[in-house]
Amino acid sequence: MRVRTQLLLAGAPLAVALVALGAFAIRSIDAMEASAQAILAQNYRSVLAAQRMKETLERIDDDAYFAATGRPPRSAAQIEAERRLFESELRVEEGNVTEPGEAELASGLREQWTAYQRHLDACLRIPAGPEAQACYFRELRARADALRLGADRVLALNQDAMALKGERARREAQRVGTAMAAAVAGALVLGLALSAWLATRALRPLGALGRAVEQLGRGDFAVRAPVRGGAEIAQLAGAFNAMAERLAEYRTSSLGEMLQVQLAAQSTLDSLTDPVFVFAPSGSVLLANRAAEDLLACGGRETPDVRHLEPALRDAIEALRAHVLHGKGAFAPKSFDDAVAIARPDGERVFLPRAAPVYEEGGGVVGATVVLQDVTRLRRFEELRDDLVSTVAHQFRTPLTSLRMAIHLCLEGVAGPLTEKQQDLLHAAREECERLQGIVDELLDLARLQSGTVALVQEEVLAESLLDRAVHEVAAAAAARHVELAAEPAAGVAVRVDPERIQLVFSNLLENALRHAPAGGHVTARASLAEHAVRFEVEDDGPGIAEADRPHVFEKFYRGSAGGGAGLGLAIARDIVRAHGGEMGVESEPGRTCFWFTLPAC
Repeated sequence: MRVRTQLLLAGAPLAVALVALGAFAIRSIDAMEASAQAILAQNYRSVLAAQRMKETLERIDDDAYFAATGRPPRSAAQIEAERRLFESELRVEEGNVTEPGEAELASGLREQWTAYQRHLDACLRIPAGPEAQACYFRELRARADALRLGADRVLALNQDAMALKGERARREAQRVGTAMAAAVAGALVLGLALSAWLATRALRPLGALGRAVEQLGRGDFAVRAPVRGGAEIAQLAGAFNAMAERLAEYRTSSLGEMLQVQLAAQSTLDSLTDPVFVFAPSGSVLLANRAAEDLLACGGRETPDVRHLEPALRDAIEALRAHVLHGKGAFAPKSFDDAVAIARPDGERVFLPRAAPVYEEGGGVVGATVVLQDVTRLRRFEELRDDLVSTVAHQFRTPLTSLRMAIHLCLEGVAGPLTEKQQDLLHAAREECERLQGIVDELLDLARLQSGTVALVQEEVLAESLLDRAVHEVAAAAAARHVELAAEPAAGVAVRVDPERIQLVFSNLLENALRHAPAGGHVTARASLAEHAVRFEVEDDGPGIAEADRPHVFEKFYRGSAGGGAGLGLAIARDIVRAHGGEMGVESEPGRTCFWFTLPAC
């Protein structure tokens, strides 16, 4: 006998039991459904009619009260419509008497409604005033309360009836459930016993095949399954033996070597502590190391999917993947500004994404590798460094002020006359103190900006006014350096800024431009409207910024190959602009440098 026939026979007892259970269940459900429909058909309409009569009566009573007190009621047509609605619902109730005592309640409602309408017409004919109010409180108020009470009794009678019938239906459902449970248990025990006995006989030959599969899974490619049993099982055993033969050959072939290489590559990736993803051109994840799987919290149990990441990190990865797969080459972060911070159970972690293309032999891009460099500790070290610098700068202020005062008093002759040499030395010391004071002030300004404790006093200012003031303040320095200074303002464009802070930005950019512009050169400050922002530019015709220095010009303490300054001015300027909701950048080439920043336009 074929295995298919044996399995069909093994399932026949259980199928018979299921058919019997299904017939019993359908019959029971039909009975419960009929009971529920009876509840709704007999009582729900009366409940709805009583509720609507109460709501309609409330509106009619309000109109009568408004008419008696002189407040404008609704129109006569609206009042008449409410009366017709009450009459309609009362007739529904009179025609839907289903419970003992309900007919008497409906009859009482009819009598009370007839009397109420008669007195309502009489009161509405009386002009608003004390007489009309007396009519309302004497004739209508008590009758309205009696009507409400009658409607409440109809409502309560039908609700109680629905609850009683519902309880009966619940007991019936409980009885049916108990019977079905008993029937299910009996049918399952009988059907499973018969099916298990028949299935065991039919599938016993598969036991040997299963043991052979287990041995193959442990790497024993020499195992073979005995070919016996039904036709299908014998055919399956033969196919298994053929597969084992091919696997043994594959293990010694070049394909096997390729598999070993892939496994070695996966092991290498898993040894990296930073999460690594390899994407296909379609966007799916081809490969992910263990750190990436931990980040996704999939633990290797499912296909890695970056949609499980936090939105900020997911968006950064998608942007890098698109950058590489669109043929734009590798992406390397320029600074910590590209870092993404996410909350993890073990605390906040900061990742710096970078990406590189995966090329095929012909040079085409067939994938993208994204590495999330964990810079949590580096970011913490940077914060500690900033805190240390801020603390040291703060502690320098008092002794530096004392030193400046002492030098000033000496130069004023308070401590006695000075020789010309002594005066030169003290003048040089005072200049160095002033420079040191400027560095300390810049450090403190930068610390306050980065901590967010600087309160911006913003006001609406014309871009032309900001530009003119900035150019005016450095005009003397430009003349002393023989540099032509020009302004190109945008007329009629306003921005909402803290003028004093923005002037610090202009001062830094213009002083840098004047310092690097050659004698006889040009420095231009301009403003222009760009979409919803105002773009300010400071351009000079100096030697330009070296290509290696451009990505770092806004970093703290970076002085570049040209040297000069403490390397804080541009970092402070960019933080001020960002505090206003803008951005800052630089464009440079030999013979031209242009620093720009944007501010939201009013």
